[in-house]
Amino acid sequence: MIFYLGTHQPHWLATCDFPLFVSRVRLAGRRTLPRARSSWALDSGGFSALDRRGEWDITARQYVAEIRRYRDEIGSLAWAAPMDWMVEPWILAKTGLSVPEHQRRTVDNYLELRTLDADLPIIPVLQGWALDDYLRCVDLYQRVGIDLATQQVVGLGSVCRRQATAEIGAIVATLAALRLPLHGFGVKIAGLASYSAYLTSADSMAWSAWGRRTSPCVHGRANSEANCRRFAAAWRDKVLAAVDGPAQLDLFAEVPG
Repeated sequence: MIFYLGTHQPHWLATCDFPLFVSRVRLAGRRTLPRARSSWALDSGGFSALDRRGEWDITARQYVAEIRRYRDEIGSLAWAAPMDWMVEPWILAKTGLSVPEHQRRTVDNYLELRTLDADLPIIPVLQGWALDDYLRCVDLYQRVGIDLATQQVVGLGSVCRRQATAEIGAIVATLAALRLPLHGFGVKIAGLASYSAYLTSADSMAWSAWGRRTSPCVHGRANSEANCRRFAAAWRDKVLAAVDGPAQLDLFAEVPG
């Protein structure tokens, strides 16, 4: 499993020698961009946009132009998330739309982005709440000719805040049995402990929330550990050690998440 460390510090792209997960919200509007030292993935910032406005604040054409720039100027872009529509109940309350409509818009956007530039590494994302929702979303892609099993990565949406539940574990296992190369968005320690074996990749920024509890930064490089690259790297090392094998799972008790 490839683990992308989430960061709100885009300049880390130039200094970290391990994969990072960076939101377009942190990159948009920057006149100069760092040159990536390692591979990285782009978060579209969809949750923030829908949570704040109940709709997307950019067009598909604008997003494609941004991805092209990041690919060319930053380099080493592994993939980019689409402008998907999450289905958490509080998000649905803000959009006033249904789960099926959010799924339809997610699939339609993926097709639109691919039409605008088929060379960009934009991945499809599954949205749903219950298992049947996710399976219906798989069917939606199949109906438009997208075989998810052949994709580089397939994002698993709307699981970030409920990943340690048995329900999410069953959803991940069922989708993995369909040979889907799943990426877990925002997977915290409990989720990785439960189903990392079913994931092709995952990202997490849980280190920053934990770091806010430690102030000032013991490394002397930031106001708190929430902005400290050395703290984040050490957290990442512990996560990877814990995920490496069953004999190491007891380390989860020592890793903040």
